[in-house]
Amino acid sequence: MNCKEHHLPELELATGQVREALQAILHTILFIRSPGPVTPQDVPCENFDITYTRIANHKSTALSFDNNYGTYNKYNVPATSASTSTSDHHRQQQHQDNMIDRKVDESIEKFLKNLIQIGPELLSGNLTLSFHERHTSKQLFGIINHETKITFEEWIIYLVVNNTPRPVNDDKASIMERQRIQDTAEVMLKSVFMKIYDFANGVDGLEHHSRGGGAVSGHGHGHGSNRSGGGSGGGGLDHIPPSMYEFEIRCSKRVDDRENVYSRVANMPALLNLDGA
Repeated sequence: MNCKEHHLPELELATGQVREALQAILHTILFIRSPGPVTPQDVPCENFDITYTRIANHKSTALSFDNNYGTYNKYNVPATSASTSTSDHHRQQQHQDNMIDRKVDESIEKFLKNLIQIGPELLSGNLTLSFHERHTSKQLFGIINHETKITFEEWIIYLVVNNTPRPVNDDKASIMERQRIQDTAEVMLKSVFMKIYDFANGVDGLEHHSRGGGAVSGHGHGHGSNRSGGGSGGGGLDHIPPSMYEFEIRCSKRVDDRENVYSRVANMPALLNLDGA
């Protein structure tokens, strides 16, 4: 199966903006890609003039998770009986929502601990949200069950964290600079959301490629990514399976133009000595 990759526009944010921005992006994608019916919940951001939609409680559907992967495991909550009260169902649904939050928050904390220094006051990293199926087949005369994880979609988030101190004075120049930083961050985050909606609707042009190959150009700070290659033809949503599937969030190494240049220079052969010395 081909794995479709969605490369989101690069974000450059101040340290205090990172957690909320990543929460908004991850919860939005999880809501959009939920394999079963869920209730939407609009969440206004505190640090941005943006409202995003995430998974909320659902009266008849819950989501369960295993220990290592976020597993969309939809099941119908049975009717209330003498042994099971409505409050028990509500507590169970609240527990599932807490599990989603925990998976998202833990991945963000791990991401922040694995950022790479790319310049004065600048840190960089990638976060990948992937969706996959688990297929089980029998081997050795049907005695042994073999499980295979097949990833069918990945969302790659590129982030630069700018630790440059923000002006704190109340003079006109400081106020204007703070507003400029805030406006720039909001424009970049809104651009990411627009790209998420495009990808979710199958409008992704050439930005997909097969897991088995395909060219991926470098992605450096200060410019957008331009990735293309082989894979399933067209945009579309045919790669999403009709069955239940799981998600995983992981930190991934940044593919940077400067890293590629350094690697090529470091591995160059010695220069020819033309004067014979």
